[in-house]
Amino acid sequence: MDFAYFPSRLAALCSLLFLILPLRSADASIHVYDRQAFKEVGNSYLLSGGSEGIAAASDAASSVRDGRSFIRFKNITFWRTEDAVGENSDDEQTTGLVQVIIFEAADRNNIGGSAYGGQRSICCTPDLAKLEGCKQGEIIRIPSATDAKWPIVLKVEFKGSSLSAIMPDDEVQISRTGMYNLFFITCDPKLKDLVMSGTTLWKNPDGYLPGRMAPYLKFYVFMSVAYAMLSLIWFSQYARFWNDVLQLQHCIASVIILGLFQMIFWYFDYANFNNTGMRPVTLTTWVVTIGALKTTISRLLILCVSMGYGVVRPTLGGLTSKVLLLGITYFLASELLDITEYVGTINDISGRARLFLVLPDAFLDSFLILWIFNSLSKTLEQLQAKRSSVKLDIYRKFSNALAVAVFASVAWIGYEVYFKATDPFNERWQSAWIITAFWDILALALLCVICYLWAPSQSSQRYAYSERAGDESDDEEAVSLTRGKPEGDLSLVKLEKREKDDESNGTFDPEDESEEGKRE
Repeated sequence: MDFAYFPSRLAALCSLLFLILPLRSADASIHVYDRQAFKEVGNSYLLSGGSEGIAAASDAASSVRDGRSFIRFKNITFWRTEDAVGENSDDEQTTGLVQVIIFEAADRNNIGGSAYGGQRSICCTPDLAKLEGCKQGEIIRIPSATDAKWPIVLKVEFKGSSLSAIMPDDEVQISRTGMYNLFFITCDPKLKDLVMSGTTLWKNPDGYLPGRMAPYLKFYVFMSVAYAMLSLIWFSQYARFWNDVLQLQHCIASVIILGLFQMIFWYFDYANFNNTGMRPVTLTTWVVTIGALKTTISRLLILCVSMGYGVVRPTLGGLTSKVLLLGITYFLASELLDITEYVGTINDISGRARLFLVLPDAFLDSFLILWIFNSLSKTLEQLQAKRSSVKLDIYRKFSNALAVAVFASVAWIGYEVYFKATDPFNERWQSAWIITAFWDILALALLCVICYLWAPSQSSQRYAYSERAGDESDDEEAVSLTRGKPEGDLSLVKLEKREKDDESNGTFDPEDESEEGKRE
């Protein structure tokens, strides 16, 4: 199997696939609703308009970074069925009510209420009207302790026999940092088949990026610089010792390039998102595909190194097809997971579909880890049996680094589960970006370790596979230590020393010389 050309072939295939895709945009901080239907929740019918972390407005001002924070409504229109229209309705009479509510996560308990300790209701019931003083048929709203104006409730009314109601274009200013939620709610059972179209625009002080995603803009600048520095160091050595470069080092080079492209494209994706409020599907799909390709090749590279590819075996032999099958499966699982999570992402809260797609990805990762450590154990045993000191030392360092990476991964998964379990309403959204960023940092750290252990040099061939018996013993240490010194015949050196000893003792004999030569 020629691993050096595998990344380029797969990349060419992906390029051809995406060139035929139409260039279009997905909605990001500009939320678009296209004839979306309301759903029954408790004693209400509602439609979620979005959920994003928004920072308080600031005094800075430059283009989209004007320091303003708001949620703006544009062309919001509701449609009801003819069955919902009452008979003999006056054109000026209100015959249906839709309420638009915006609240911060900390004020979630200020929406709805319960009578006599019963089930919590969003809409005001006759019992709650007596207890809470709310208006029957409308949302129960309790003013926030920090600002009596919040939660904000806007009303949209159907008039007479009209089948549609248009919400005036409005803008709600955000003056307090928090996780904001938008819901369109009706308490009228006759409006259960209500549908809605229109647009809402959510903006932070520095642009249109949702609050949870905003830190990624600077993070990917940092990661791009880090990969650029690694590329500069690696490829300077790569070009300098080109004649000694191994097949394994070609694979490492492909991972470095894919990592650099991934970080650069991520930056452009978020920068475009921040400036325009729109997220092109093609660009985001490119990014996640490069990321899935890089992750797959990285996993296969670690597996092949653990198997001793290019070190204790020239090829993978019968395992080649199994490794390729695993790689293709892992690529598809990662691609599907990343597309679901990133392409067309609107809200700061992940969808339920991601939970199901994480399972096959996690299973494949677990299977890979078991295969890697099993192969690594066998390779270490082979190197120890052959007394290959240089290779054994490198593999021990590699296995230690891999063990640390796995331990850190397990610990971080535990922390991630704890983080999400203790923050069901995403109130710690400002630090949530670290959860994803950790995996990029860990991948870069492990790649740096591999680059250090298998860096191109004039002695690269000392840890390459060779069929010579002498290459698999401690003689490779002697060759490494005497590199650059005049080479001589070891047997002649021993013979000369033997002759001097014999002459000093007066026992030199030509026949002994002949016998010594035979023994040597």
